[in-house]
Amino acid sequence: MEPTQARQTRGMKIKRRRKLIKFLNILDQPLRFNPFVFSRMFFLWAFLGLVGGLISGLYWIVLSEITHVLALFTGLWVIPTMAFSGLVAGIIIHKLGDPGEMDLIVNNIRFKNGKLSPENNLSMILSSLLCVGSGGSLGPEAPLVQVTGSTGSWLGRQLRLKGEELRSLSIAGMASGFTSLFGAPLGGSLFSLEILHHKHAVQYYRAIIPAFVASCSSYIIFALIIHLGLGPMWDLPNYELNSLFDFGLAIAFGLVATAVGWGFIYLTRTLKMFFRKIAVPIYVSMFIGGVILGIISYYFPITRYFSHYEVSTLINSEYTIYALLAILVFKILAISVTVTSGWRGGFIIPLFFAGTALGLIIHQIFPSVNLPLAIISCMAAINSCVTRTPMSTTILLSTMTGFSYFVPIMFASLTGYFFAPRIPFISSQWDKKES
Repeated sequence: MEPTQARQTRGMKIKRRRKLIKFLNILDQPLRFNPFVFSRMFFLWAFLGLVGGLISGLYWIVLSEITHVLALFTGLWVIPTMAFSGLVAGIIIHKLGDPGEMDLIVNNIRFKNGKLSPENNLSMILSSLLCVGSGGSLGPEAPLVQVTGSTGSWLGRQLRLKGEELRSLSIAGMASGFTSLFGAPLGGSLFSLEILHHKHAVQYYRAIIPAFVASCSSYIIFALIIHLGLGPMWDLPNYELNSLFDFGLAIAFGLVATAVGWGFIYLTRTLKMFFRKIAVPIYVSMFIGGVILGIISYYFPITRYFSHYEVSTLINSEYTIYALLAILVFKILAISVTVTSGWRGGFIIPLFFAGTALGLIIHQIFPSVNLPLAIISCMAAINSCVTRTPMSTTILLSTMTGFSYFVPIMFASLTGYFFAPRIPFISSQWDKKES
């Protein structure tokens, strides 16, 4: 009986494969009687975006519940809470497998034809929920990008896609994850393309339309699930472009923020060498990181979490210049510790928080300086310095802050990009042959 059952099983698998191949052939064919630039591939991209939006929405709901529960532990309790969260998240990674970080995602998209494996998605989801929910200075964008990107890669492999088609579907999945968190379909799409290479942002231009389509459908589903309101995420004070001199100020502020970006990059590299040198299991390093993060959060509560809400709190509060300096320094330290000790998450919104603190410091030193211009320029430059994404950073910040003047943001973003360290922070963005 066993050989017969084995033959039947093989026969069923062959039939499924034939159906998938037929389905793929249908996708490749243009729609009959269709006078528009419209194909069946559109439905695949849109479906992937819907799946990405659903995954992101469910992730956000669970994350909100975990954050609400762990936020009850305040005062001195925040230290053991974050230490224990790091320990448990480390054990999850140790037992279920290391899902990697943004370096791995970029590396697989660039050098492995977009093949992102979903086998460690459970480890990434569970560990990142604890890391982000307990108050780590990393956001959910990296976990969402890995899960939605690997979903696109898995779907492409099931449909026998290869080469650029498979890579494009993986990038479209990544874009749906970026867009869900940022609420910016255009900026999220460009970010998923631009972050892949520190010089050649248009290298993966074939993926731009799939990324746009997936981002738009993802944004709709995510907004419906979490009841996302329309409008900017952060409300900056009103800004009016007074003169061309503002562009020069944007460059000047960008240079200051770029210097802070350099400090963050080299602090992170130093801490990474430290954790490598002590050579302890990941759950031990994450426990140590949790203790440090807990101590920082105890003395500076506003540095806790990934700053989705804390940016608005910082803008609307009245801190002295010394308090702002301390917040900036310890937020940079918190991000670096979170990144290097093994905690999972993304550092884009935390960097925007650091840029906001720096803009407020500049305004304290020079009260005549336009506050929203200082804030937006510092946010743009520090993120472009670290991530090498000047175009998408400009669009993201304009959408997320309601800052309607693109040009000052663009000048600051380009300043951060061109004055960044030669070797990128995300090492897999770099072609070593360029050295």
